[in-house]
Amino acid sequence: METALLIVVLAAAACFAFLNGFRDASAAIALPLRTRALTPTIAVLLAAFFNFVGALMSLILALSLHDKLFAIPSGVDGLAILAAGVAAAVLWGIYQWWRGYPSSSTHALIGGLVGAGFGAVLKGEAPISDVNGSILPVVVAPLLLSPVVAMVFGYLFVYPAVWGSRYSQPSSVHRKVRQAQAVGAGAVALGHGMQDGQRTIAIVVMALGAAGLNNDGGVPVWVVICSAALLALGTLGGGWRIVYTLGTRLVRLDPMRGFVAQMTSGVLLFVGAMALHLPLSTTHTTTSATIGAGMNQPNARVNRRLWLKILRAWVATPVVSAAVALILYLALSPLI
Repeated sequence: METALLIVVLAAAACFAFLNGFRDASAAIALPLRTRALTPTIAVLLAAFFNFVGALMSLILALSLHDKLFAIPSGVDGLAILAAGVAAAVLWGIYQWWRGYPSSSTHALIGGLVGAGFGAVLKGEAPISDVNGSILPVVVAPLLLSPVVAMVFGYLFVYPAVWGSRYSQPSSVHRKVRQAQAVGAGAVALGHGMQDGQRTIAIVVMALGAAGLNNDGGVPVWVVICSAALLALGTLGGGWRIVYTLGTRLVRLDPMRGFVAQMTSGVLLFVGAMALHLPLSTTHTTTSATIGAGMNQPNARVNRRLWLKILRAWVATPVVSAAVALILYLALSPLI
């Protein structure tokens, strides 16, 4: 049973990585496509490449993340928690993609693991341990604060961009900014790979540890390469429903403000991954920076009704994922 559960967890982690790239491709390509800075083919190839590179760069960061999340019990108890938690995050991600809503896979994963851990407590099995005060400043607070920070910076950074182009013709500004948006797309994709590559790596490392196959707690190279490849393959799919939501339905940005939103989210993802070693949601950061830049336009074109729906989905993500994981764990528990 332990081997079977390990296979299930690895399969669920592979689906999680692929879906992560598929859904979050919109973070890098939605705005360049909206402003016609890139063609769809070039955009997804560019995003896939930099997602792959970013995920490879997350090797050093993966240990700092999984060590700060939870301590999964060994054996079938820990593998069952991982299987239920990751599966719940995958199911919620598919549902949100079908609706065309950008939502955080990180929130879904953490909610799923907590819900599955609660299921273990209800069944009298070994629970998740080390869920202590460190989880709040290390994981929860950055995930909650990043949308606010991204929105404020996205709004404020429009001012220096407008000031710097005050003596240039709009057509000239738009042409130059469209060229720069290719750089912005690569920056966001690289930041996404560095941030979200850690999630799949951490899942697999915890699964191998629970199965007794990685007692030293290190990160095998094959785990990093496979996670990066799956993230890149998912990115090639484009996730066009969410691209349409971010680029057209939610807010309509001119090229300059689109570039401001891209660079704001890219910089925040870099700082979170490389300087602070904190997990940030790429989806929340990019969406919020886009809204912030969109609000700072002569004619703000933010679809506030859709924005509220997305906010409700963000709040529901950890709750629903926890509930689904709880149900999945209780359904799986008779087999372990």
